[in-house]
Amino acid sequence: MYGFTALADSEWARRIELASEPDPDGARGPGLWYLFAELGYMLEPVRRLYRSLFKPFTMTTAAHPRMVMMLPGFGTNPIRMRYFARRLEDAGHTVKRWGCGYNWGFSEDLFEQLEQRLLDLNARAGEPVVLVGWSLGGLYARELAKRQPDAVAKVISMGSPFSGSLRANNVWRVYQAIAGHRIADIELAGQLSRKPPVETVALWSPCDGAISPRCAAGYPGERDRAVALRCSHMGFSYSPEAIRAVARELDE
Repeated sequence: MYGFTALADSEWARRIELASEPDPDGARGPGLWYLFAELGYMLEPVRRLYRSLFKPFTMTTAAHPRMVMMLPGFGTNPIRMRYFARRLEDAGHTVKRWGCGYNWGFSEDLFEQLEQRLLDLNARAGEPVVLVGWSLGGLYARELAKRQPDAVAKVISMGSPFSGSLRANNVWRVYQAIAGHRIADIELAGQLSRKPPVETVALWSPCDGAISPRCAAGYPGERDRAVALRCSHMGFSYSPEAIRAVARELDE
């Protein structure tokens, strides 16, 4: 993590100020009802048990098995997406972690690690890799594809705010407090909406309680296709609907 207990009082004050500053864009995230509904992810173990007993979740064997790198959302690590990864493996795909532990925000050092990880997986697979990124992980995936297009077969973002204002969500203040910088000050912020030079698919949901659906769906020219789901933002990381949607994209 960041070693928050070791932060000086002045640094704590600076981060609190970042989290408290007004929104200069006037952007708005999803409504409170959708935000509260995100708490439903805590019931996922119960739903998963129910499915295992009464409605088994099975995967169709992949027509074209691929090497996939999954990139987690802000504040999470690959463990959060382990169930998702195992279901794709059940279909015959080879799924790899991003190799960077917890996702605590943008940094150039992180991108250097991700580029090396991508190139390594590309070499091992002998073909371009499919990048599947949830939320902030989807922004990394899009940028990786811009930097290393020959190593990427396709980018699938899930609830990732690549279009419009980066403050059109309900977590930007939390991001600024934890990452220690303004979300708009990220060097890449001005080019996030530019489409990578590979096939790019945006999965989005009108039920997303964290990210504005419009920002996650994007506009023509910012992605090749946008696919609407009905899951929550957290649901992108485990729901059968999201898993099947990604599996279909891998077989396209």
